[in-house]
Amino acid sequence: MHSTLFLSGFGLYVVFCIWLGWFVSRKQKTGEDFLLGGRGLPLFLVLGTTVATMVGTGSSMGAVGFGYSNGWAGALYGVGGAIGILLLAFIFAPVRKLKFMTMSEELSYYVGGNKLVKNIVGVLIFIASIGWLGAHILGGGLYLAWIADIDLNTAKILIAVAFAIYVVIGGYTAVVWTDTIQALILFFGFILMAVFAVDHIGGLENLYNGMDSASVSFLAIDKLGLLPALSLAFVVAVGVLATPSYRQRIYSGKDVSTVKKSFILSGGLYLLFSIVPAIIGMAAHVINPDLENSNFAFPFLAATVLPAGIALIVLIAGLSATMSSASSDAIAGVSILLCDVWSMVTGKVPPKDKAVKYSRFALIAVIGIALLFALTSNDIISYITKMIATVMSGMCVVGLLGKFWKRYNWQGALATLLCASVGSISVMLHADWNTYWGNPSIPSVIAALIGGVIVTLLTPANTVSDEEALAIINEQRRAMESDSTTEAELSTKQA
Repeated sequence: MHSTLFLSGFGLYVVFCIWLGWFVSRKQKTGEDFLLGGRGLPLFLVLGTTVATMVGTGSSMGAVGFGYSNGWAGALYGVGGAIGILLLAFIFAPVRKLKFMTMSEELSYYVGGNKLVKNIVGVLIFIASIGWLGAHILGGGLYLAWIADIDLNTAKILIAVAFAIYVVIGGYTAVVWTDTIQALILFFGFILMAVFAVDHIGGLENLYNGMDSASVSFLAIDKLGLLPALSLAFVVAVGVLATPSYRQRIYSGKDVSTVKKSFILSGGLYLLFSIVPAIIGMAAHVINPDLENSNFAFPFLAATVLPAGIALIVLIAGLSATMSSASSDAIAGVSILLCDVWSMVTGKVPPKDKAVKYSRFALIAVIGIALLFALTSNDIISYITKMIATVMSGMCVVGLLGKFWKRYNWQGALATLLCASVGSISVMLHADWNTYWGNPSIPSVIAALIGGVIVTLLTPANTVSDEEALAIINEQRRAMESDSTTEAELSTKQA
């Protein structure tokens, strides 16, 4: 596809997103409006933004690229993602009724509203949000660089600037609307591309003949090994359970039923969809087994097998998926920065009348930091798995232990977070361990579980009731929810 044609189409799409951001932001007055869409998102928007994120960078770049190199192993990303989102639906969707604004509020609630846990988790989640955001900028940059034939770092900068403009203007509502629109295009575009690709190479038989036999075994277990294959699906599931942007969808949904239904539908669709990126990746390998970077498999195949008009739409939707995923994580990062990190440093939350203004400035800062990280890496799957295992495994375990074990306390939560990071880093420092496990996610979660349970049993049980914990958390964010509370009043209360 001619680069000028694609860049022109992409430019028009960005202009549309900017207009949409302005249109939906006209009635935003509070931080809750800007960061959570007013907590009233209906089922179709929650479903649309969830599907868009799941079919975003991870599938269009990571999973397709992994399928290009490893055959049916490309489906593992979708299997893990579907498991993660279904577990979210049945385990954590009910927390919508507690009206949390951030995941650190939720995790601290499980251990008595402990402020130290809230602060540490807030910092970790902020780092995780930066990591996810960087991964999406990286994916979009790889995508744009391939199609437009421009320098990779230049492409990363263009992606970051493009989505920064519309999300800074429109906030979370702009994110979910653009997500929903591009999810419809991309979901069906993926399926259409798989059909065209198989037809282009002469059928499934040629697809199998073009790959080595180990790659076309069940989930390519013969090629990866059982444990590394399990680890890849596991790390994606853990990532979904601990990713702040998925929690944003819970907190912003209209009610518990809306969130649960949208997650169940998303998980079912994604499980069925999981084989599609693998097929696309394998077809790209059959057509051209010598791509310099497997992450280019998706845009290469779209430009090769689809009619020009359809290819343009699908490619733009694919690129917009990475931007929408990025904008969701940017919003999550800003929520943490303003509600948790800001209060940790200053002792108060931003005043309600300035929350939107502060959120916009914070978005620019968060996206800028993530862009710097993205400029240092070119491997999406490696980037994501290492970041999840080191930063997010512990948060996943804190959420699960806190949800199901009433004795769990703040000391155990801190041990969980520490042991997860130590376990992950230990595996990464030993090449033979990393080869054996495939990635550090399973050892990290095991270490987090063991550390959290032991320390909890050796220290006093949590005695703060759920009601008391919620009251502690509510007090800290009342200024962003009440029209009558001023910054001065909040400072007086805290004093």
